Amino acid sequence: MSIASNLERLHNEIADICARTNRRAEDVALMAVSKMHPAEALLEAHAAGQRLFGENRVQEAQAKSAQIAQLDGLDLHLIGPLQSNKTSKAAELFHAIDTIDTLKTAERLNTAAQALGKTLPILIEVKLSHEETKHGLAPEELAAFLDSLRPFSALQPRGLMTVPPWSEDPETARPYFQHLRRLRDESLAQHAELTQLSMGMSNDFRVAIEEGSNTVRIGTAIFGKRGYV
Repeated sequence: MSIASNLERLHNEIADICARTNRRAEDVALMAVSKMHPAEALLEAHAAGQRLFGENRVQEAQAKSAQIAQLDGLDLHLIGPLQSNKTSKAAELFHAIDTIDTLKTAERLNTAAQALGKTLPILIEVKLSHEETKHGLAPEELAAFLDSLRPFSALQPRGLMTVPPWSEDPETARPYFQHLRRLRDESLAQHAELTQLSMGMSNDFRVAIEEGSNTVRIGTAIFGKRGYV
């Protein structure tokens, strides 16, 4: 199936899930995860109306930037780990950073954004699994970390994101999504701007929407198996 037909099918499925769970379909954003796919795939998705994209690596986004930077309405997010030595380039390339989990990286990103005259929306990545390959803050560190971000005027915390352990059974992700939502809800009293939940991928986005996700990050179900840039 074409990228355009995949996008249409996913939007229809998201609308159906939202109707079933008494949510508004417009409150759930579909992010097209274009990592490991060539710029031409992004162009095809953009031509089909897609505007929100997620890239996993600064270097890969930089390689595609010449072809995609001028796309109308492009909203490009970094959804992979950000090394502190790549903050300047990330601030230049991306419209938002969805994986902040250390104060050092936040501080350097704030400095880079200020130098560019930009204000960057960010999400805080929380690690809820015990997998060594996963990134993010421990849940008990979240409150103090959010407080520590207050002086960074070029950063706008918007919410939380997480990546649960992968499983063929999407129901195994539900407790992780429920946990992230509780953390967000507990944070709202002190951080009213923290409204977003980025959770759910191709295999478990249906469960994520049921549990309150505002952004689902979908790659394979849009672009097919990963290619090579």
